[in-house]
Amino acid sequence: MLDHNVQDAPLGFFAQWREDVHCVFGRDPAAHSVLEILLTYSGVHAVLFHRISHRLWKADWKLTARVLSAFAKWMTSVEIHPGATIGRRLFIDHALGVVIGETAEIGNDVTLYHGVTLGGTTWNKEKRHPTLGNNVLVGSGAKILGAITLGNNVRVGANSVVVKDVPHCCTVVGIPGRIIQSKGAKIQNRHGIDLDHHLIPDPVGKAISCLLERIDELEAKQAQLSKPITEEHCQTCEAESMCTSHQDSPVKIAAGL
Repeated sequence: MLDHNVQDAPLGFFAQWREDVHCVFGRDPAAHSVLEILLTYSGVHAVLFHRISHRLWKADWKLTARVLSAFAKWMTSVEIHPGATIGRRLFIDHALGVVIGETAEIGNDVTLYHGVTLGGTTWNKEKRHPTLGNNVLVGSGAKILGAITLGNNVRVGANSVVVKDVPHCCTVVGIPGRIIQSKGAKIQNRHGIDLDHHLIPDPVGKAISCLLERIDELEAKQAQLSKPITEEHCQTCEAESMCTSHQDSPVKIAAGL
């Protein structure tokens, strides 16, 4: 189930629409006015259409809901199934190619970039799409697949493929997605929305750096071992000392004396 904040009590339909529009100002510095958002932001259009189609779906007007969602897809290039449950203040930035499946659940203050897919991994009629907590940010091109749960304040790097649960306050990157950073309960932004999705560790770069350091260390040791041996580095061994002490007396050497 979604982990909604206590202060997020249910809103009326138009109040919910108003939040969907005004949340853009906090997450896109390119937005200058409400009129500009209403006329030009296809991601906002997709969310507003979904609010209507979802109500129709819940009222068992399923065909009408599907037709409206299909029209919204044609208008916005965003496909949101009317059965998907979406929390307050969802922002889909740039919008192109976003797909949200029927049983997906999205918390409050979630941000999705273009090319994001919240998809299923089974054809069974059951919970088969992801659940996203509050304040989740999903980078462009990322795929979150299956009936998995991403906790609150999770960040998903661009083009990642996430197929396992992710705890609260973690950053996930890669294919398959792996946790590379955990902030615990700390939220950097006082408004609870962390847009610094570019400030993530680079595990591949770090591994390569460690390998290069190790190679330099091994090459230095190899160079030390391959230096030519000079007389000053030689030490007379015990066997040579014994031979030297007997070299004047071959008879004693032969006799073992």
